[in-house]
Amino acid sequence: MKKSIKLIAFCFVLQFFTFTVSAQDKAQKIEQLLSKYNEYGQFNGSALVAENGKVIFKKGFGSANMEWNIPNQPDTKFRLGSITKQFTALLIVKLAEEGKIKLDAPVTTYLPDYPKENGDKITIHHLLTHTSGIPNYTNAPNFLKEKARNPYTPADFVKTFSSLPLDFKPGEKFNYSNSGYFLLGYIIEKITGKTYEQYLQETIFTPLKMVNSGFDHSDVILKNRAAGYEKNGKKIVNAAYLDMSIPYAAGSLYSTVEDLYLWDQALYTKKLLSEKSMESLFKPYIKAWGDESYGYGWSVEDINNGDKGKLKIIEHGGGINGFNTIISRIPADKNLVVLLNNTGGTVLGEMNAAIRSILYNQPFDQPKRSLALEIFDVFSEKGTAAGLESYKKLKNDPTYGIKEGEINQIGYQLLQNGKKKEAIEVFKINVETFPKSGNVYDSLGEAYLADGDKKLAIANYSKSVELDPSNQSGKKVLDELLKNKAK
Repeated sequence: MKKSIKLIAFCFVLQFFTFTVSAQDKAQKIEQLLSKYNEYGQFNGSALVAENGKVIFKKGFGSANMEWNIPNQPDTKFRLGSITKQFTALLIVKLAEEGKIKLDAPVTTYLPDYPKENGDKITIHHLLTHTSGIPNYTNAPNFLKEKARNPYTPADFVKTFSSLPLDFKPGEKFNYSNSGYFLLGYIIEKITGKTYEQYLQETIFTPLKMVNSGFDHSDVILKNRAAGYEKNGKKIVNAAYLDMSIPYAAGSLYSTVEDLYLWDQALYTKKLLSEKSMESLFKPYIKAWGDESYGYGWSVEDINNGDKGKLKIIEHGGGINGFNTIISRIPADKNLVVLLNNTGGTVLGEMNAAIRSILYNQPFDQPKRSLALEIFDVFSEKGTAAGLESYKKLKNDPTYGIKEGEINQIGYQLLQNGKKKEAIEVFKINVETFPKSGNVYDSLGEAYLADGDKKLAIANYSKSVELDPSNQSGKKVLDELLKNKAK
């Protein structure tokens, strides 16, 4: 009997040692991966990775404050952007569980002053799943110049979009809309009699001891807050000011990778919601982007994982002035990846996929230098001919990668700087490289329109809508162009 007990104990120790070595090996690979992204100027932030519910890696990369050379750490606070939506969704489902709101009830049930023509047709479920048809306020022309810097009360800001015509019949299709989640925050306030911030704090952050998370306010002195930056080519600049009353329940929270781990772990329990209510957050209610569906504040996707078959991925990204974020969960194995970046848009999806491959012992693509960052300065300072020559030299260099998002980003930077011809050539690079992406044609169409070439603008917007029928903003521009052409 003693021998059996000893044998069992030995096997347990051996198994634990094997797991530890494996976790250490994976952690080392993750560190090497993110260090290379940091070296290439594509990751400046904090990361946390958990496997089987246990943290195997957490570390900061680059600077939280570049003026003072203060490094990012696991306890550095970052603005989350649209990761905020999953917290708002849980608060709504919590109210539904308590019988204080019905998800199939129209908006006017809780906001009697909301315009009835639209409010009687839009349900809470529509808001949660981006199927309301309410135009996304961040897509409004001159949004950044005219509204983003000004403080608003929730009631006043709702009035800026509540009377606009709907993009489509509620429930008909998916179209990502910050307006819907802003409205959910306002509804929470009306039902609870508390501010969104207060109800969020007492319902989620305090019970979970998420002491480094909250609703961000620019005027508050917040210990360990990361400054937000943007890339202008290779140059780093301070991010533009954004009044945090604007993102509100759609994007105004801050947190740390460590606190988001606490959040992830709580989603496996009944601390916040019943099991049935929790499951409702992660149902694939409607097709969203590509193979992804949308739940309540989360995207849901089944991906192929080699010999292991299908893996259900539950995740969401965020982007807000100076910050880019992602939280990705694999419930079957209790695996988690959290990446928080404070130098604007970057390739977090690519990093997340590589880390997932490391966790499952699968091959992954190594980081590459950004071709976009290399050619931006050339296009910007030396013009179209020099920019195209630089592109031709670098596109066949295996150490450089052509990434759709980055090319698009520098194209818009050139457009904003008044360099329309240069922007057109950059967007054409994206069309040449990613001919099946509706987004690249939309951007090229916008550049042609800015340059006064309506014929080519129509051609590219038409191609964009053909490839991506969900492109509501592109359809609007195209319809307007065709109407004017017919006159």
